[in-house]
Amino acid sequence: MIGIGFALTMLIVCSIIDVRKREIHDYYWIGFGSVGFLLLFIDPVLISNLLTIGFALIIAPFVLLMWRIGFFGGADAFALIVLAVIAPMATISENAVTPFTTLSNAAILFVFPLLINVFRNVVSQIKGENIFEGFDDSAGKKLAAILMGYKAKTPKFGFAIEKTKNGKKKFDLAIHHAENQEFCTKPNTWITPGIPYLLLITGGFVIQLLYGDIILGIFLGM
Repeated sequence: MIGIGFALTMLIVCSIIDVRKREIHDYYWIGFGSVGFLLLFIDPVLISNLLTIGFALIIAPFVLLMWRIGFFGGADAFALIVLAVIAPMATISENAVTPFTTLSNAAILFVFPLLINVFRNVVSQIKGENIFEGFDDSAGKKLAAILMGYKAKTPKFGFAIEKTKNGKKKFDLAIHHAENQEFCTKPNTWITPGIPYLLLITGGFVIQLLYGDIILGIFLGM
């Protein structure tokens, strides 16, 4: 239970920092990881815990690869790795969990930012705004853009998903690596929000604690 409390503290503190700054210094992960490792030695079942951590750290190469590809930032990868040390596959439910449960739960929660994008665009349309003004693109690209982003009057913490080609605006829906690309500051530009993914990881961990693995639960319930 100490590990769970410490893990929740880490995730909540770092989520707040992520929302405010979209950047978390590496010393947070070094500090939390070091204290979490030291906590192992106050537990009488040290060997069993080390084996559990070793199994939980299967997630490490996977999330590091996802970071390098650009699916999420380094802070998100380090958070999941440190979480595997502090509270490996922790749950208070009777449902099964895996080393990937927090991540898979977080991926399901990713639907909420998409719904928020759709809501923003619907509201803009209701207000009579021409959100596709100047665009010469397919209906499929426009539909994808509605899910992935919105037209921001004053962009903040977002990446541009539009470009101009031969005087016509086009959507650019390629993956945007948060650590290799600058946030957009150009007014009235379509952006995809730089989502503080740590919030989703925190939510995924809480679901893991209270319920377990959502995807695994669906498959086992079939």
